[in-house]
Amino acid sequence: MTTPVQEGRPVATRPALLNHNLTASSGIGLGISMLWFSLLVLIPLAAVIATAAAGGWDEFWRTITNEQTSSAIKLTLKAAALVTLVNIVIGTAIAWVLVRDKFWGKGLLELIIDIPFALPTIVAGLVLLSLYGVNSPLGIEVANTGDSVFLAFLFVTLPFIVRMVQPVLEELDEDVEEAAASLGASRVTIFRRIILPSLAPAIAAGAALSFARAVGEYGSLVLLSGNLPFKSEVASVRILSAIENDNRAGAASIATLLLVISLLVIIVLDVVQRRVARRG
Repeated sequence: MTTPVQEGRPVATRPALLNHNLTASSGIGLGISMLWFSLLVLIPLAAVIATAAAGGWDEFWRTITNEQTSSAIKLTLKAAALVTLVNIVIGTAIAWVLVRDKFWGKGLLELIIDIPFALPTIVAGLVLLSLYGVNSPLGIEVANTGDSVFLAFLFVTLPFIVRMVQPVLEELDEDVEEAAASLGASRVTIFRRIILPSLAPAIAAGAALSFARAVGEYGSLVLLSGNLPFKSEVASVRILSAIENDNRAGAASIATLLLVISLLVIIVLDVVQRRVARRG
C-alpha cells in the first residue's frame, strides 16, 4: 500500500469511516428507543441478576438445587420443551391450512386462534378448569396433575407459531413449487428444499416465543394444576412463594436460571434455522 505524497512529504492517511445513513432525527429516535428499551428490559433484568448474585454462588446453587425447587424447574422445562415441539408441528400445519385451503368457517377459526392472546391468563385458567377439572363435561380430568401444566402451556402458546408462519406462507410463490413439481420433484423434496428453508426463520422465532412464554406462565395453570409440590408445581409458583416468604434472592435466582435457559434456547433455535435455510 503506497503512502500519499504532497509536496515531497508523506501525508498520513486516516481510516475510512463506516458508512451509515443515520441522520440527526434517526439518531434521536435511536436514542429514545434504546432508553425506553433499557428502562423496560435491560435495567430490570440487570437488577434481577444483581439480586441473585448478591448472595453469592453458594446461595444461588443452594436455591436452585433445593429438592422442591429443582422438581418445579424440571417440570416447567420439560413441559415447555414438549409443548414447543408439538406447536412446531401442529402450529405449522394450522398455518398451512389457513393459507393454502379454503373452507367454510375459516374466518371463525382465524378469530379463535387469537383467543389465548386476548384472554387474561387467569380467565384462561378458569376456562381450562371448567373444561378439564373435576366433573369435566368432556370426561377429561387432569386437575392437580402434571398433565394440567402441559395443557395450560398448550393453550397459551398455540398462536405463536401459527401467526409467525402464516404471513411467510402467504408470501411464498407457488409458481416455484409448481416448476419444481414439473421437473419431477416429489412433494417431500419440494417441502424440504423449497418450503422448509423459507419457513425455518419463522418457525424458529415462533418456537422461541412459545418456549419463553411457557417457561414464565402462571395465571392459566394456577387454578388447574393445584400447585402441588413434586407433582404439579412450576417454577413461576416457586418464585411467587419465595417472594411471599421475603426471599427475594431466592426468587431472583430461579428467575435468572430461567432467563439463561430461555436465552440459550433462542440461540440454539437461531443456529438451527440458519443451517436449515443454508442447506435449502
